[in-house]
Amino acid sequence: MKTIEVDEELYRYIASHTQHIGESASDILRRMLKFTAGQSAPAVSSPTKEAQPVRSEARPQDRVRAVRELLLSDEYAEQKRAVNRFMLVLSTLYRLDPAAFADATASLQGRTRVYFAGDEHTLLQNGTHTKPRHVPGTPYWVITNTNTGRKCSMVEHIMLAMQFPQELTEKVCGTI
Repeated sequence: MKTIEVDEELYRYIASHTQHIGESASDILRRMLKFTAGQSAPAVSSPTKEAQPVRSEARPQDRVRAVRELLLSDEYAEQKRAVNRFMLVLSTLYRLDPAAFADATASLQGRTRVYFAGDEHTLLQNGTHTKPRHVPGTPYWVITNTNTGRKCSMVEHIMLAMQFPQELTEKVCGTI
């Protein structure tokens, strides 16, 4: 196995093509390039303008606007329970940048619990009273049997990893 360095933009582009949790960068690239094991590599040529990856994430100001709109929405205001607001925030963050969300949640876990997974079973293996719920519009499941402070801590970790402004992150956490 060889190690290569790629810039953040290219990494996010590759990660945005993940089809399931745990899929390696090699697997993603093989699928994208239609390159199978044992196949001889094509000759290396200089990259052309068409070969450059297209940035798939929204502009930072659009992402901030989308989160602010969520906080002002009737749907969000109508939620009486913290867990429902938590789920709406997670769904929105994923929709805004799936690759950055994946990066942020990959390292997010407690001392004895896994917080996010691709299926309910994985979360149940790490605690029988975790109350896993599917995050709507995403391939993720999250544990919900945590106090509001822990939910806020998870959202804060994700938003800061996704490079949202600190003040917006605090405002979101204050509404959960």
